[in-house]
Order: sequence, then C-alpha cells, then structure tokens
Amino acid sequence: MDCRGSSVLIVAGEASGDLHASKLVSELVAACGEVRVFGVGGDRMRDAGVEILHHSDEFAVTGLVEVVAHIPRLRRAMGGLVNEARARDARLAVLVDYPGFNLLLARRLKAVGIPVFYYISPQVWAWGERRVRAIARDVDRMAVILPFEEGFYRERGVAVDFVGHPLLEEPALAEPGPPKTLSGGPPIVGILPGSRPNELERHLPVMLEAADLLHERIPGARFRLALAGDAGLAGAVTAGIGDHIEIAPPGSAYEIMRGSTALIVSSGTATIEAACFGTPMVIVYRMQPVSFAVGRRLVRIPDIGLVNVVAGERVVPELVQGDATAARIAHEVAALLEDGERYASLSARLVAVWKTLGEPGASARAARIAASMLKGGAS
Repeated sequence: MDCRGSSVLIVAGEASGDLHASKLVSELVAACGEVRVFGVGGDRMRDAGVEILHHSDEFAVTGLVEVVAHIPRLRRAMGGLVNEARARDARLAVLVDYPGFNLLLARRLKAVGIPVFYYISPQVWAWGERRVRAIARDVDRMAVILPFEEGFYRERGVAVDFVGHPLLEEPALAEPGPPKTLSGGPPIVGILPGSRPNELERHLPVMLEAADLLHERIPGARFRLALAGDAGLAGAVTAGIGDHIEIAPPGSAYEIMRGSTALIVSSGTATIEAACFGTPMVIVYRMQPVSFAVGRRLVRIPDIGLVNVVAGERVVPELVQGDATAARIAHEVAALLEDGERYASLSARLVAVWKTLGEPGASARAARIAASMLKGGAS
C-alpha cells in the first residue's frame, strides 16, 4: 500500500514537541510524497505544512493541580480531534510526548480503529507500571529517544524502537564540546528558569536571589539570564535587577550554555542540552505544593533531572521544592566553582552522558516507521 496522499493526525502539545514533530513531518513528506497532516502543534509544525486545529500554546499546562482546571476544555479538544480523524479517514495518528493528554487520546483513537504511533516516550519508567500497560494496549508502535527506554518497553511487551535523540540534529549541538576546566578568571553563571509561565513564576525569583548571593560571595562573578515564554511575567520579575545580571537576547540559550562557567537550570531537556557543552550545573525545580505532594507519592525514581536519569546516577546536584532556596542554590554553585578537580570531573561526565544519546537522524528514522505503518508494514 502506498502512503502518498494519506491523512495523518499529529498531536504535539508543547514547544519541544512542536520542534521535533515538525522535523518528523518534513521527513515523512520526503518519504511518502504528499501527505495531509493535521492536528495540534505550533508555528514550526505549521511551517512544515501541518494544518493546525489547536495551537500548542493552548495545551501548555503542567502540574497535577494546574491541569485539573483545564480538564473540560482539554476533553472537548480531544473529542474534536477524534471526530476529525474519523471524518478525514486518518490512516495513522502520531502522538508526540505530552502524555497526560496523548495517552488518553491513544485509547480513544484505538477504539475507533486508528493506528497509533507514539514518538518520544512518556516517562512511565518514573511513574510506575500502570501507564505501561495502557501503552501496550493502546499504542501500536513506540519510538523512544533515550537509550535505556528500548529495553524497558520491550521487556513489557511494547513494540518499540530506539531512534536516537532529535537534539542531535540541532546544528549547535552537532558536536559535543571538550570537557571544561576552571580558568581562574571571574566566572559566568547562566540562568535558565524554563519557559512555561508557572516555571518562570516559581523559579526565576529564587534564581535571581541566588545570583545576588553568589555575586556577594564571588567578586567579579557575572550572570546571563535566558528568558523565553511569558515576556510580561519575566519583565515584572526582572525589574530592578542588578547590573551584574545580563538579560540575554531571545534565542541565546545555547550560547549561554556554551559560554557559561556554570548553570542554574530548571529540570528538563535543558539539562541534557547543557551536557553537550560539558557545562556543570545545578538543577532546580519547584511545583505547586499540592502537585508536588501528589507527585512525590507517585514517582518511582530517585532523580528528576533528565541528565541524571540518562546517566543512571546523580551526576548533577538537584534542588527540588523546599530545598530550592536561594542560599542552597548559591552554595551548590559556589562549591562547583571553588573545586577545580570536581568541576573538571563533572564536565567530562556530562560530555560522556551526551555521547550515549545515539547518532543524528532520529527524525528520519521515526518518519520511516510512520511511513511503514501507513503502508501497512511492520518495520
């Protein structure tokens, strides 16, 4: 069966998913020729030719409690997507990350006979076995981007392929940097608080306070702040900051990761990206208190920082919730900057973690799987 002209539903509910999904769509078009792709995504997916029914900005909600308020709207959107997929005779649904929504959507799509390809695994290895059973039931094929995930899923009966990490396709991340050593000059500390409004609200003030404490402790220390997301909120928080903190232009995150001596970074993909440059970091994460209390009961792994999860051990310090105070952040960063041996060892370990992520070409490999499913094949 030819995949040319097929109708495909694709759902990416966050900015990172929009980026990775756009590349998959471009590769799918290259593999199949013309395909009709529609669904949920952002500007990058639109530029790749996807008909956007809902912009991913509408879906950018995190935290268990925060999601509850949006459940009625998300349910309506889910029902609309299923109806659109049936009306357009979709031959495949490609679901990208965003598990709180996409795993429920997978079940409804499976019920109406639409095959499901899941790209970028939900972190079910952190949340226990219940979701794995749902994936085995509702997902026809899974493509994972972290090396340990393939064995995890295969042992649990999921049809799965490790395709490598799509970050390896970013030009700025094409080659891992050499491990760093302390130069002896005044350090530059990068601050990456995250892009979602709730991340900015909870991380940015305490990170800026930590920068002030570090500036007092380490004369000459400079700070570069990478901002994305809610510019109004960020502007309100950063009003009146000291001249030792520079607000970098939009799109400067990789430059900051590369050029900084150390980083204060929100838990997430940024921790893996920073590993490419070998830049030692301290991971910070805060949640709404009730969300944290519930999540702590559910999470089954000791670390939340993605770079630590991939490493299989706590390589980088993590400060979570009540531990994420300005004084603790400043202390951990200073400890890195004042111990040259520890600093160099950590930098080398981070580069080694990056090198476990596979080879470039994840998007093309994932697209070939999707094309095969459209053609009715198994590989």
